[in-house]
Amino acid sequence: MLSQDSIAAVNHFVRQVPCEAERPTLQGLFSRQPIEKFEAGTAVFWEGDEADHVFEVVEGVLRIYKILGDGRRVITGFMYPGDLIGVSLKDRYLYTAEAVTRIQVRRFARQRFQEEINRSPELRPQLFARLCDEMAAAQDQMVLLARKSAEERVCSFLLLISRRLDRDGQALRVVEVPMTRLDMADYLGLTIETVSRIMTRLTSRGVISPSGRHAIIVRKSDKLTTLAGEVEADHNPSAAYTHQAVWPN
Repeated sequence: MLSQDSIAAVNHFVRQVPCEAERPTLQGLFSRQPIEKFEAGTAVFWEGDEADHVFEVVEGVLRIYKILGDGRRVITGFMYPGDLIGVSLKDRYLYTAEAVTRIQVRRFARQRFQEEINRSPELRPQLFARLCDEMAAAQDQMVLLARKSAEERVCSFLLLISRRLDRDGQALRVVEVPMTRLDMADYLGLTIETVSRIMTRLTSRGVISPSGRHAIIVRKSDKLTTLAGEVEADHNPSAAYTHQAVWPN
């Protein structure tokens, strides 16, 4: 029978042996960093700041936006838990990242982040998949702004955030909408009045209904999908943010 000291020694040895399943992940990389908290309306970084860090969203929602020469704001996306912000080949941030709600983030020094990615064959495809997701989202946004009607844009937005909040990529019935009507308008290229009018119309038609100040209930998901000008989510791989990219050989 092994002594207590022998058992302790064996357990210590086993803990030191790397497990095949414990492969490095982007989440694991950031998990070693301390959590930082920002209140709603606070900028994590500003467009034009030196891009010294990459951030992972832990909790809450952020908006990323650019300011045009005439002062207009263009929101290019909303970031949710698990998203990375600040990943860029440029020396300065290309947009401002601002908290929509109270948020928690972890930051990683950009130089160290690049070094970790370069020396890890496991991390590279994970980052590549994230970047492919961003490119797909950017293409969807271009289609939305260039070809869709105002009603289609609003419906597409509601579907987008409902799918982002669901781990399986399916549209949720109760959808948290923490952003303001102005945020929605600046993201969709519409006026606040147009966004409000369409939301009211969708409510009167029974497609959605309000649930408190910052949530809606999707009562007719099929109708919402049709009004968005989309096919069913099960047949639309780009509708959900699934990591299906393959690292090139």
